[in-house]
Amino acid sequence: MAQGGEALARAENGRVIFVPYAIAGETARVEIVESRRGFARGRVLEILEPSPQRITPRCPHFPPSLGIRHSSFCGGCQWQHISYAAQCEFKTQIVRDQFARVAKIPDAPVLPIIPARTEWFYRNNMQFVVNENGELCLLAPDSHTRVPIHECFVADEPIREMFKTLELDAESFDGVTLRAGENTGEKFIILESDDPETPEIETDEAVSIAFRSGDMTVPILGNEFLHEKIGARVFRISPDSFFQVNSAMAPTLVELVTEFLAPRVTDILLDAYGGVGLFGLSRADKVLRVIEVEENPNTVEDAKSNAQALNNIEFHVGRVESILPQIESGIDIAVIDPPRAGLERAALDALAAKRPRTIAYVSCDTATLARDVARFIEHGYRLERVQPVDLFPQTYHIECVTKLVLL
Repeated sequence: MAQGGEALARAENGRVIFVPYAIAGETARVEIVESRRGFARGRVLEILEPSPQRITPRCPHFPPSLGIRHSSFCGGCQWQHISYAAQCEFKTQIVRDQFARVAKIPDAPVLPIIPARTEWFYRNNMQFVVNENGELCLLAPDSHTRVPIHECFVADEPIREMFKTLELDAESFDGVTLRAGENTGEKFIILESDDPETPEIETDEAVSIAFRSGDMTVPILGNEFLHEKIGARVFRISPDSFFQVNSAMAPTLVELVTEFLAPRVTDILLDAYGGVGLFGLSRADKVLRVIEVEENPNTVEDAKSNAQALNNIEFHVGRVESILPQIESGIDIAVIDPPRAGLERAALDALAAKRPRTIAYVSCDTATLARDVARFIEHGYRLERVQPVDLFPQTYHIECVTKLVLL
């Protein structure tokens, strides 16, 4: 199985062929549907020898794999046809393969993935597009085709409740985001439109609603913020702020970061790309001071609100590569949770120049993680451990927490 979730085959001439909805190890008859320089992409026409790990997908919106084009099916999940045990094994292998290929570390210390606590009903954030009939849709695989969704088996229960009761007029909105605090029971709907005029909304449900047009998001009904509880701490989350989409597995990430950093009471902890403060604030009681760096001003306001009971937090608004050179104090340990694109080279160089003794790197993209780890090694760090965590069952996405130690 390849990074990106497709099965990988090779033709007799060695050419790579990527085949979605096939499974590594099985034999299939495949039609080439796309040919590019260096590789091709195919679709399964017939499974000749099925994998013992092939199962019947649970969701009616999941694409059948045999001989059809997938434009009428949802592309949100890619692996519902694979048993969950095999999904975990494939994800572990993909992480190892990426470190071998990208970072040139064939024997990277990659541990077996930590499975999700639940294979279904885990997402606390779902983004939908809306069709001309006012139906909530997800996009077909590799397409802009809008597929009306009648049920989603990866959305958590509060999301499913909002999904069932939400009714939209035809051509009223372009997009809808449903967010939930799984541990607080709070529900939040964000309605999106190119029309800047704030709509009139009615609801009998216990739900907060905001309206987004362009870069502007304004509250309409209920609370301005969503709240979620992770461990003993409650986090305020603005409509535009990032938060981990799997609340049940977020404590596992916090525990791994703590274990990898092994904080001391005299340490200064850098929380780069700190968001609403999940990692830094959760461990502020174990260090002398926390320095959070976050580019989104609204998110920093969330983090400040979440830190009201703490007196050892320092906040900086801006890009990591711009802020770090301005910080005069030393950095003993650091946690970084960058977006999928990974670290800008300038940000990585600025962090390495601070020489923290340990870095915990939280990543949702194995390829950019492996690239960045190779660059940290050039700066004198040792890769000590990579722990994959399954935050996204039924999909190819992989979260990793990686420990880097200064030599």
